[in-house]
Amino acid sequence: MTQFEEVKALLGNSVTYYLIAVDMNSNYSYLNQRYQDAFTSIHGNLIGKNYAVTMHPDDQQTCKIVSQMAFSYPESVFPATLRKHDGKGGYIITRWEYKAMFNEMQEPSGIFCIGHDITELMQTTGKLNQVKDIHSHLIRKHSANLLGLGKIIQESHDLTDVQDVAKMIVDSANELDIVIRKIYQ
Repeated sequence: MTQFEEVKALLGNSVTYYLIAVDMNSNYSYLNQRYQDAFTSIHGNLIGKNYAVTMHPDDQQTCKIVSQMAFSYPESVFPATLRKHDGKGGYIITRWEYKAMFNEMQEPSGIFCIGHDITELMQTTGKLNQVKDIHSHLIRKHSANLLGLGKIIQESHDLTDVQDVAKMIVDSANELDIVIRKIYQ
């Protein structure tokens, strides 16, 4: 419990990190100001309420598993990504680290967790992955065309065929140039 008191002193008024404690009955026993500001308006006073009231039902099993791991390996912290109700029908994506708490007699007394909102990060990552996939496809298309046309030239014995392929190479290179310019705009 001494560890948790030190963490509370450090992060009790954090503007970045959530800090919570859940007792052995799965009820909130502590919330720092950041967590209260984010979720009290949605769920009311959470102290004494079951932790599950704030989260996506599918993530409750994750909480149970990670908590069990924290008690099995008390010197370690364990991560979990959880969705919390945003009060508008959607979810805030949060990333947490769990640590088991023990009383003076070394009996389990609860879990404390440090977390933060990663919604914007996850949305941005998703958008960047979409852009990467689109750009990769567009560039790969022209690269494959150029490689194939180069092989045709290597195997060709007719000057007319080579001239036709050369025109296709120039067209594909121009299209690739347009794609690259659009990527960097």
